[in-house]
Order: sequence, then C-alpha cells, then structure tokens
Amino acid sequence: MPGVRFDFENTAGRRLSGVLETGASPPQAYVVFAHCFTCDKRSHAAVRISRALADKGFGVLRFDFTGLGESEGEFGAGLSSDVIDVVSAVEAMNAAGHEVQVLVGHSFGGAAVLAAAGQCPTVRAVAVANAPASAEHVLRHIEGVDASGDAAGPVPVEIAGRQFELGAGFIADLAQQNQAQRIAHLKRALLILHAPRDEVVGIDNATEIFVAARHPKSFVSLDDADHLLSAKADSDYAAAVISAWAARYLTAPGAAPEASSEAVRVEETGVGKFQVAVQAGPARFLADEPVDVGGLDSGPSPYDLLGAALGACTAMTCRLYADRKGWPLAKVSVEVTHEARTAASKDRFVREVGLEGDLDADQRARIIEIAEKCPIHRTLTEGAEVVTHARPEPAPALAATDRGDHYVRMEAACADDDPATPCPQQA
Repeated sequence: MPGVRFDFENTAGRRLSGVLETGASPPQAYVVFAHCFTCDKRSHAAVRISRALADKGFGVLRFDFTGLGESEGEFGAGLSSDVIDVVSAVEAMNAAGHEVQVLVGHSFGGAAVLAAAGQCPTVRAVAVANAPASAEHVLRHIEGVDASGDAAGPVPVEIAGRQFELGAGFIADLAQQNQAQRIAHLKRALLILHAPRDEVVGIDNATEIFVAARHPKSFVSLDDADHLLSAKADSDYAAAVISAWAARYLTAPGAAPEASSEAVRVEETGVGKFQVAVQAGPARFLADEPVDVGGLDSGPSPYDLLGAALGACTAMTCRLYADRKGWPLAKVSVEVTHEARTAASKDRFVREVGLEGDLDADQRARIIEIAEKCPIHRTLTEGAEVVTHARPEPAPALAATDRGDHYVRMEAACADDDPATPCPQQA
C-alpha cells in the first residue's frame, strides 16, 4: 500500500518531511529509517528497505534529514544535527501512538542511529548497513581538509557521484564525536550488514563496529552489493534479514483478555484518514476506504465487509445443509455486489451462489432456497436493533472462542423440515 505523509518538527523547530510505510496488516512494531549521507528519503535503499519491511509487518518512517529533500533548514551541521533529527523522529512517532522499537541506518545514517539510540528509551534494536565506524570517515571524501581535519572555508564533498559544499562547522562537529564509546555502551541488540566490496565505506568499518559492540550483536555479509545498495535484490535481502533478526527483540504484546465471540474491536491506526485495525476473535486485519474518497485502499471498506459477511454466511449455511443431507457438494462460491440506496430505493445486495459437484436440479434448487435462510441474510432483510454506549476507556482486545451463537443460528437455518431440529454438531 502507498506510504502516507508524516511530517514532524525537530527540537530546533524545523519541519522535517517523512513518509510512513505500512503493509496490509497492522504493524507488529515501528521502525525509523535513516538515509545515507547527502541522500534523502527517496533513495533506492530508503524506499526499498522501508517498503520491504512494511510488507513483513513493520511500520517504517523514512524521513529527510535537515536541509535535504523536502525538509527545512541548512544541510551540513554535522552528525550532531542528524542525531537530533533521529531522536525527534522517534519522539514524534511515539507521540502519535507508533512506538518505535527499531532503528535502521544506511551509511552515514547508520552512524546517526548508533549515536541516537542511547537517547531513545523505546528502541530495543539497531541495524546498520554499510555504516562507518567513526564519523570522521566521511572526511576521506572531502577535498580541502588537512590532516588535522581543519578547513579554511567551505569545501566540496563528493559521495558516490553526489557533490555538496560543507562549511567548517561540519568538520569541527565530526571531530567531537566518539562513536567507539557510543557503540560500546549501546545496550541494544545490534545487527551489522556490510558489503565486502564496498569502495566507499570499507569492510574494515564493520569489523571495528563489531569488535566495539557488546552482545547481542550479529554480522551479515551483503556479498556483491555496492555501497548504495542500488540493486533491488540487495535491498530486499537486507530487509528480510533485518525483519527476521529484529523479531526476537521486540516487546511482546500483552495477552488479550477473554471476551465474547460476538464482540469485535475496531480502532483507528492513525495512518491515513480512514484506516482502522479490526480484531475479530483471533483474526486481525485492516479496513479502509478507496483512494478516490480519501482513503488508502489498504483494506476492505465497511460495505465490502458487510458483503463479505453475507457471502461467508451463505457459503457456510449451504455447506452445513449439503453435508447434513449427504449430497455431493464439492465447493461453494458466493459473489456479492452492493448497490447504494437512492431517494427511491433501499440498499440492495445481489448475491450469486456457485455450486460445484454432482448435484441434480432439485438438490441445487433446495440449496439455493436454504441460502435464503442464512442468519446474515435474515439480519439484513428483517432488521436488527443497534444500541450505542459511550465507553469511559477503550474496549479490551479480544480472545478467540471455539463456537458462538452465530454458529448455532446457522445450524438452525439448515434444518430441513423442522427448523427446531438442529443439524449435527460439526467438529
């Protein structure tokens, strides 16, 4: 699904531009991604890794550092500025109800997340890809800087073909950074991914980070990848490794209290205008509206869900009846379309039932007749009472139950001649 805009302010009051990527299911945890030096949130690595992680169940914020991309401010204040931006991103996500547990950084963004993690209490794991072991590493790509790191004035920098001009303040900031000490006192799980053939940040940097860090720590080779992870296969691989590795360090969700099988929990996710998370028994999924009405199209709409309820109940009722009669019904399929009400007509659901198997005409006709008795059909045609109460606090999450009253009503609907006589119990 497409990412949504997530802008926020850093502690300097500058607006930073971000995109929050989520997948088809409610995120199991949230990640902040820090892009490479002189890049922005649209870099191949930032986009591909973020979206791949989103597909694996994470919510990922990728954002532009100060002065880059669509973010306000002047680029070139040094690593300290990037650290402030990462911490601000985590705090903004947490404030929005998206608790950040993982930081991911690429190249110089890796240096930023290693330096910022200690200021982010919710973060439990840090992953870096092709990251330098020290902030001063970037000086190797800056002409006009002497051996002491001093610069007489603005100096050009070229990283992987990108050219920028930096001031002396940037150089001075790098000299003040003690990455080795930060890594030694990280106190978070650490994953180091590095390409052995990286010509921008050599593989020796991965060795330095690994040696400086304390356990739990892991190293994974990115084999033939280049520094920018230009190939999609390399970004996808990095995301797959990060996803599998991070899962063991995430805070486990609390056990859900047991509740009635008839209860369904729905709550806003904070992503997009209409997206909500739905928990029905053990099932969890998203509901949304189409893009043309302001949604993200990340899940079925309310009327889609209503049509699905009618179709599911119809198929189950037909199956129970055919099994009770011992008829050779191989498969049931139901297609439901919805026509919205007008000034002259009510809402209309059109249901087409497909029956596969060696059934004769009478059997098919009888099964279609029974479909008209499914509980959801009756609810829609006979009406129901809806009672609404305001809760003083959010409803608890739901636990699954094996059977419910809906199942009993469905059995009653498929009784042949005597509705009072239920069908045999199904395992």
